Amino acid sequence: MPRMKPDDFDLFLQDANNGVIATLRRDGTPYTVPIWWLWKPGDERNEFGLRKGEVWLMGTYSRVWCKQLLHDGRASLCVEAGPPFTGHVEFDGLCEPFERPAFDIWPISRELAEKYVGRRDPANAEAVDKFFANMQTEPRLLFRLTPRVTRAIDMRVYRGKRADREFQASG
Repeated sequence: MPRMKPDDFDLFLQDANNGVIATLRRDGTPYTVPIWWLWKPGDERNEFGLRKGEVWLMGTYSRVWCKQLLHDGRASLCVEAGPPFTGHVEFDGLCEPFERPAFDIWPISRELAEKYVGRRDPANAEAVDKFFANMQTEPRLLFRLTPRVTRAIDMRVYRGKRADREFQASG
């Protein structure tokens, strides 16, 4: 399977692609929902040359996935994107809650608004300001997902497993 190159990994995680988080219900079955996420790379790299880091997730206390993470912090975040950069990154790890007033959640929350609402375009500054102001009226918290396992696949070059290709060719 073609692993994503380290430079591509860094670029892929800067894009405003939605992620899908998998949390655990009390009975142990998975629950998935799309969310916004923010990658904060560190200086260290793993055995594949990919940056280690942390993923920040923002939610409200009323959201099911947030309640589940407060009960059991195990989670998986999957990020996929289509062309021009078709790829897949998945982080498996533990989420730790960060709550007000002990932690100032607003700087990271603002970065998320800039990433997804502003799309890093200064022309969208007013929309970011309005969205961020609304965010501050809700009972919000952050989670930091510290990856234990990271998978990154460059789907632009992935052609499937050899057995699958042979089966399809035998048609």
